[in-house]
Amino acid sequence: MSEKPKISAKTFFGAEENSAASIDKDRLFKYSDIATKMFHTRVLSGKELVIPAVAEFASKVLKAVEVYQTLYFVNVLKINMVYVTAIYALIGIYDVLNDPLMGIVYDRTRTRWGKARPYILLGALPYYLSMAIMYSGALFLNNDNTNDPNKIIFVFVMLFIRETFSTIYNIPRGNILTLMTPNPKDRVTVSLLQTYVGEAGSQMVYALFLPLMELNNKGYINFPLPALFAVMACIASALGVIGNVTMAVNCKERVMLQQKPAPIEKSILYVLKNKYMLRNFIANFCVSWWANGGYSWDVVTQQEIFGGSIQSFIAYAPYNALDVLSVTFIPKFNKLFKNNNRNQLIGLRFWDIFCVIGMWSAIPFLGKDMKNRIITMLIFAVFHGLNAANNGPANVVEGEIGREISDYTEYVTGERPDGSIGILTNLITKITSPLNAMLTIVLFKWSGYDTTIKMLPWAQGDKRIYQKVWFLFNGIEVLPRVVRVIPYFFYDLVGEKREKMYIELNARRALMAKESEGLDENIDKMIDMMEKN
Repeated sequence: MSEKPKISAKTFFGAEENSAASIDKDRLFKYSDIATKMFHTRVLSGKELVIPAVAEFASKVLKAVEVYQTLYFVNVLKINMVYVTAIYALIGIYDVLNDPLMGIVYDRTRTRWGKARPYILLGALPYYLSMAIMYSGALFLNNDNTNDPNKIIFVFVMLFIRETFSTIYNIPRGNILTLMTPNPKDRVTVSLLQTYVGEAGSQMVYALFLPLMELNNKGYINFPLPALFAVMACIASALGVIGNVTMAVNCKERVMLQQKPAPIEKSILYVLKNKYMLRNFIANFCVSWWANGGYSWDVVTQQEIFGGSIQSFIAYAPYNALDVLSVTFIPKFNKLFKNNNRNQLIGLRFWDIFCVIGMWSAIPFLGKDMKNRIITMLIFAVFHGLNAANNGPANVVEGEIGREISDYTEYVTGERPDGSIGILTNLITKITSPLNAMLTIVLFKWSGYDTTIKMLPWAQGDKRIYQKVWFLFNGIEVLPRVVRVIPYFFYDLVGEKREKMYIELNARRALMAKESEGLDENIDKMIDMMEKN
């Protein structure tokens, strides 16, 4: 009888035999020069740097519209908040089944066009089309019945379709940058451009939406909110389809993947071999049930507490200015933290927490009279503005650390099971979604806010309601922020250790590319370029 393989701690937590972490170093040494060049040499063309930013612009515009999604469902489409929360919970349960299937299929995909590009090409159109239809629903489902089954079914069906194609499209889109280039500077440059252009897209929506909403509420213009949501969603969806199809066609994948994926039951547990990912997983699980009441508290703050678009424009002016300029602060933060991504991210996240706590100081001053409004707006302007100053650096650094953690998975396993690992990391939010939904309903009712009252200055007439709204908008996220920063105190993939990992990882990629020469033209061209330089 053949002996059964022994199961030990290494089986679950140790490096795989054929990974860069455990492969024979003499085999890797042969490709160390190429690997070093891959780490230090930029390979992306000009259009490959720019095109992902165009796709990000459309994504950010649509996400900015989605900030008002609950407001759209409750105030524009006019569905009872309880039904909206129940739909969110049901969609979350559906994702528990949908996400694993797509994650497994994605990880096992190997085509001549790459791993991610086919899904982006095929998934962008139905994903963005479903969003355009959903936000146009109030144009043809226009009645005041908050219990209308047609509206409830419509929202459920459209969210169902959106989530289906969101999984098909977003997993590959979130990973394509790590497949385009093995050079960290290339990735940071693309991420920087995406952040800059994406923030411009978000600010465009915020600058247009609230003034139009206020002018409409006060009767100065006749631009109904159903039409406003439909127009913005359709424009964003059109840009999204064009940008993502262009990206799928023009952005090449140059990272060599192991041609024979590991069995599903094995790759799904690779999160256990990545200590950095495992720590983040635990931290996210601890706060995945947290909620803020689910409503568009930012809109309530601007329209009712500040008193309208002009006042909100003044209060948000420091944020809007520094948010865009924050990208220019990236080199300064890199220098300040000596290019240590871990220390930089920890510092920036505690900066966020300080700004959130600072905004609590406005709670006693909330009031209807002009003096209290000015004090409230001033406190908000100072701390919200300070919070914006680190947006660019924080987004770029956090994105690059996320890619480093994914690269570490490849380093210790030999594979990039981004989809399968995503099953576990994303599953926690789906499992706890019923608890999140319950807390959302509890907090919304606790706020005492009446959605049937038109959004006008101090329309609720109760200071206690607005104090709760302010806390739900500006303060309740402190606990999740603190918990999620804890794993980065133990993140040691910096300096020489980080560079050593990438050299060995790229050496293994070069080894696989040479052994599979002719399999992928884009990878062969990159390796040839490195050998000639």
